Amino acid sequence: MIGKLDLYRIFNAVSRNKSFSKAAQELYMTQSAVSQAIAKLESELEVQLFYRTSRGVLLTNEGKLLNEHVNSALGMIHAAEDKILEFKELKAGQLRIGVGDTITRYFLLPYLEEFHSAYHSIKLNILNGTTTEIQDFIKSGKADVGICNLPIQDESLYVIPCREIHDIFVGGEKYKDMTVKPIPFKQLMELPLIFLEEKSNSRNYVESFLKKEGFPLSPVFELGSYDLMLEFAKINLGIACVIKEFSEDYLANGSLYELKLEEDIPKRSIGLCYLKSVPLTPAAKKFVESIILPS
Repeated sequence: MIGKLDLYRIFNAVSRNKSFSKAAQELYMTQSAVSQAIAKLESELEVQLFYRTSRGVLLTNEGKLLNEHVNSALGMIHAAEDKILEFKELKAGQLRIGVGDTITRYFLLPYLEEFHSAYHSIKLNILNGTTTEIQDFIKSGKADVGICNLPIQDESLYVIPCREIHDIFVGGEKYKDMTVKPIPFKQLMELPLIFLEEKSNSRNYVESFLKKEGFPLSPVFELGSYDLMLEFAKINLGIACVIKEFSEDYLANGSLYELKLEEDIPKRSIGLCYLKSVPLTPAAKKFVESIILPS
């Protein structure tokens, strides 16, 4: 059954070609089918759209009026179809990522560089936030995907671990002698500790572990910047709880030293998350694949 939009497409083809037979050829239809479609449209609109002449067909005044609007409408539809194709082929669109400063700098940047190089027409929008804020960005539709510290518990989100990380304690030159042998948690708690602020998922993870071991946390410094923690520890202001994989330069050049504990803090992961109920855009899907399926 021919729908209303198809009738208008046939009408447009006839008006452009000024011929039923040429329109039929263009549309890969029989001339009879084209004639029947125009007759149906005229019947539904209760007007005559074409004059039939020996040299073809001509638009009536009503037909000319309709054709102006049909041309405009079909032009908009074609433009939309072209735009959809651009989105599918990643020649247009945007990618909105919720992520924190630390993960952006120490994990995400190479992936952003690679994605932007391959799909430079995609606009990147980075939304900075804590893990909780990133989850809210996704659920409110402000972000397509999030990259954050795991674990997170949210039944509405797909969560894909991407990279294992390890929480460690580091100190500057003043604490170098304490790296010779493992130290107990009791001794660690007596040192001036440097932690991220309480809203940080990294802080909450380590604090929860220490509480289970019977050691409530009372840091001397609570900072909002991961880089500041490294710098505070570097100038011997205390012992900082950091992510080993994000502190390798400091450890390698001797600016900081890792304190070994009698029991390692269980490893965790950085992961991707996105809504289960909303399909990923082509750009978001390609970005997720670039991280979980590296070339």
